[in-house]
Amino acid sequence: MKYQNTKAFAEQLDDADPLKAYRSEFLFPKAKDGSPKVYLCGNSLGLQPKQTSAFIQQELQDWADLGVEGHSHATHPWMTSNEDLAGSMAKIVGALPKEVVIMNTLTVNLHLMMVSFYKPTPKRFKILIESDAFPSDKYAVESQLKFHNIDPKEGLLLWKPRPGEHLCRTEDFEQIIEEHGDEIALVMIGSTNYYSGQAYDLKRITEVSKTKDITVGFDLAHGAGNIQPNLHDIGADFAVWCTYKYLNSGPGSLGGCFIHEKHIADEHINRFVGWWGHNKDSRFNMRVDFDPIPTADGWQLSNPPILSLAGTRSSLDLFDKAGFDNIRKKSVLLTGFLEFLIDDLDMEEISILTPRSPEERGCQLSIQVKNANKSLFHQLMDKGVVADWREPDVIRIAPAPLYNSYTDVFTFVEILKHCLNA
Repeated sequence: MKYQNTKAFAEQLDDADPLKAYRSEFLFPKAKDGSPKVYLCGNSLGLQPKQTSAFIQQELQDWADLGVEGHSHATHPWMTSNEDLAGSMAKIVGALPKEVVIMNTLTVNLHLMMVSFYKPTPKRFKILIESDAFPSDKYAVESQLKFHNIDPKEGLLLWKPRPGEHLCRTEDFEQIIEEHGDEIALVMIGSTNYYSGQAYDLKRITEVSKTKDITVGFDLAHGAGNIQPNLHDIGADFAVWCTYKYLNSGPGSLGGCFIHEKHIADEHINRFVGWWGHNKDSRFNMRVDFDPIPTADGWQLSNPPILSLAGTRSSLDLFDKAGFDNIRKKSVLLTGFLEFLIDDLDMEEISILTPRSPEERGCQLSIQVKNANKSLFHQLMDKGVVADWREPDVIRIAPAPLYNSYTDVFTFVEILKHCLNA
């Protein structure tokens, strides 16, 4: 598409947007004058769907009316509430419904997956992650190494950008696997980097790792609801994600887990277990040995928090209606428009760290403003822009296609230009 740097053009794109009706399904924070803020921070916390309140209220009403009988007779029976959402979530991450479970929170799920899939031996014990992984990933893998009495200085390998660069090169990943593959027990990569916005080639990462028989897992915290990872087809062993960013389920809400079907029926796989992962037919018999459900549900520990799950149900309902393929198509156009407008500023102090190819990014652009400090970010906030600042000089902008408009993007760049020229 050939973009134009005018508000009229942005409005024209909005008028033609097949997903434009979904914007009105969300609640926007308000500026002092009562107008909606320019909310471009879905990479940190997604907006609340208007219907979420009704979804939560339904659960409260069922609890009030039914008490314990709500497990079987609620509008969405609590016994199967998270199972009912597996199909919707599976579409978003490219999985079979039986490979997906909604449970716990992201880092808890990451630890549970590493219990099952990190199997160090005296020769093969290293874990490979990207060097600028989100801190919680690094903390988690380091603690797993220590749990196995492995010094992280010996057990942790980092996939780094080259000197003077911000992005990781796939050929450098391949070189690490070639040189160290026989020592690596687990590759655990964030699918879309939180800082740079780079979306890694998950298919290639998996293919190369499997040439050395390495287990592969992905953290989709910044990928789920943003890019299509096609987890089943690429053959990843496991993945984890949160749902409060691009999936709009509410602050601190439940996470998700993927376990490839080649693993889910393995009753002898290492795992930490709890009663909700037990065969449903005998779960309430109490005095029987653990019999895992032969799906991803077999990794569950406890019954799901229904009120939190209602927020997930609300957002997935909108994703189902919009269609994730349609959401992704708009994302490419919307972020492409943002990229065009930033480039059109033609300011030496501004550069985009994120890859230029839509296949190598999601909706986020990481904009570096040389010699800037956080005062610029505060100016943007004062003018009604909600974004994210990362030290030392990067503003992360993430136009979420389900609720952001082309006019949002245009307005942000106009405000940014004003702040830089002030």
